[in-house]
Amino acid sequence: MPFYFHQHRNLGLVGRCGFLAEVRLQEGETLENALRRFKRKVQQEDIIKEVKRHSYYLKPGEKLRAKQALARKRNRKKNRREVE
Repeated sequence: MPFYFHQHRNLGLVGRCGFLAEVRLQEGETLENALRRFKRKVQQEDIIKEVKRHSYYLKPGEKLRAKQALARKRNRKKNRREVE
């Protein structure tokens, strides 16, 4: 009995192979274990991150400012580690 989650192309959330993640129930496997494998696969493929990124539109200038803010934050953290 296959157990899988996927998003169709018409929804605009397409993964590498036309679906986001797929987990098939193995013989004698509990649904809880399959769900645990599914959650791990979703986390490894950064699907949630992609969905959140595409959930709203950022103008190119806003995207650039957000990217620069993350770089500044990373550099501050790096400098803090070097001082200690």
